[in-house]
Amino acid sequence: MALSCFVPADILLPAAGTPLDPWACIAVDQFTSQPDYWQRAEALAQGKPSTLHIVLPEAYLGTPGEEERLRTIRSTMERYRAGVLTRKIHGYVYVERTQLDGSIRQGLVGAVDLEAYEYTPGSRSAIRPSESTVVERIPPRLKVRRGALLETPHVMMLADDAARTLIEPVGACKEELPLLYDGELMLGGGHLRGWAVEEPQRIAAIDAALAALADPDAFARRWPAAAGQTPMVLAVGDGNHSLATAKAYWEELKPGLTEEQRAVHPARWCLAEVCNVHSPAIEIEPIHRVVFGVTAQELYRDLDRWDRGNPPRPRAPVQRFRLADRQGEREVQWQNPVAPLTVGSVEAFLASWLPAHPGAHVDYIHGASAALALAARPGAPAVAILLPDLAKSDLFRGVVLGGVLPRKTFSMGHAEEKRYYNECRVIG
Repeated sequence: MALSCFVPADILLPAAGTPLDPWACIAVDQFTSQPDYWQRAEALAQGKPSTLHIVLPEAYLGTPGEEERLRTIRSTMERYRAGVLTRKIHGYVYVERTQLDGSIRQGLVGAVDLEAYEYTPGSRSAIRPSESTVVERIPPRLKVRRGALLETPHVMMLADDAARTLIEPVGACKEELPLLYDGELMLGGGHLRGWAVEEPQRIAAIDAALAALADPDAFARRWPAAAGQTPMVLAVGDGNHSLATAKAYWEELKPGLTEEQRAVHPARWCLAEVCNVHSPAIEIEPIHRVVFGVTAQELYRDLDRWDRGNPPRPRAPVQRFRLADRQGEREVQWQNPVAPLTVGSVEAFLASWLPAHPGAHVDYIHGASAALALAARPGAPAVAILLPDLAKSDLFRGVVLGGVLPRKTFSMGHAEEKRYYNECRVIG
């Protein structure tokens, strides 16, 4: 592979002993409809060093005080760079996040090369989004990144590393590494520990594991239908639009730089945490659909008619899912699916069906029990489309063979288990 898509970085942290509560702040795209969460976070962080002071929660996007917040963020970044972020390592940070169920999620924080990443549909880059990118969501985020001195990541990448060659070997020798931080996260976010990975031989082992994941022959054996493509090494698991914003900002800067400047400019990279999709601590849960304004019987009829009208696909496996409303449940079997994954075929159906039914609308629901409860409520009819569990291998299969997954395909854990801002890096 011509580009090394994930590399060591100059990573900044506050002075040793700085409490993670309130330094580390949850991802800004959480609790967007719950301003009380952010009010409690601000009360905890008031007058103390916190990444909350250098990010803009999406709950405040478009509000009257947004411009003033942006000015404050930029001045705080300068102050933190001068007097708060006093530790720097060059390498990676191995992290362990204790989640709400007690499981430990392992990760490796480093820099993603934005030259190896594309978010346009059908891209064949080494780094690809797992879900469709809504380009309209980029400009508000671009206002925050444009002109910023620092970045702090909530992007989580996934590696398809069934042999556990990339992250787990680092974890096995963590007691030999310098401990950088160890503490509780604010507002019940769990526990976080991190170790510095700077020794040349350890970095070389990480580089070798990444090179093996990028091997074209191994990729072709894994995905014969994709032979000849640039091997996909990493998929964006969370923070899709944050990474897309970093890419958009880099593309803004490039025309004004020489080739030599482009090769070293810090905005070419974006900090991210890479996790192994095969880790037991990574939970991939389907996001179900609830269609309002129709009964299960009516929707089943249209689903069946749509499937019968699709071109025959003799080798395609049957795709199964369930419908449920107040009258009970029934299984749907599609003989002629139009996408590699069931969720993709369902989204294709809804995209053609909803415009012809203006009285209906769809919502995306986490958890089968919540979807069933909505479909069972008295009043106007509603149908839960209960999608099958998403196997971890299906995530990469759907991206490699189908481009990107449809929006709202899967969820990775609860809101409090998203990545918290902690490590920082200079980009300006």
